[in-house]
Amino acid sequence: MKVRITPLAATDIDSVCRLARTTWQSTYPPLISQAQIDTMLADRYAPATLQTQFDDPLHAWRVAWVADQIAGFAHATLDGADCKLDKLYVHPDSQRQGIGRALIAAIRYWARQRTAQRLWLQVNRGNARAIAAYQKYGFRIVESRVFDLGNGFVMDDYVMEQTP
Repeated sequence: MKVRITPLAATDIDSVCRLARTTWQSTYPPLISQAQIDTMLADRYAPATLQTQFDDPLHAWRVAWVADQIAGFAHATLDGADCKLDKLYVHPDSQRQGIGRALIAAIRYWARQRTAQRLWLQVNRGNARAIAAYQKYGFRIVESRVFDLGNGFVMDDYVMEQTP
């Protein structure tokens, strides 16, 4: 399978938002409530939010294509010497085929080009498959934290990092 990684195009935003919903509904119901899933999707994947990040040079969006279909995406933000891998999702039917690795490589390259010293992420502590994948990609757990999202919602996450 040939994977092609491209920067996000404005015409891809709606497809990325749909893919986010598909992957979240496949991944998170055993880990967080449906109300939290809906709230976080509405907050993090509103097309206007992606458009704002799309236009900001401190944000990087990458899209993974298999043939002519979006199979995954990644988003990172730069904050000084740190780069946060904020989003990495691969369609459930396309997981375990090297797409996540290709997306991380693209984000790692972007971070290195901007002289980031650390690439880090948050992952739900109950998401064993994602944790194992990130460890396989060279990330290590450095902290366990609960992030208060307000409205009674929290993210119970591991913080993982690596050198880009």
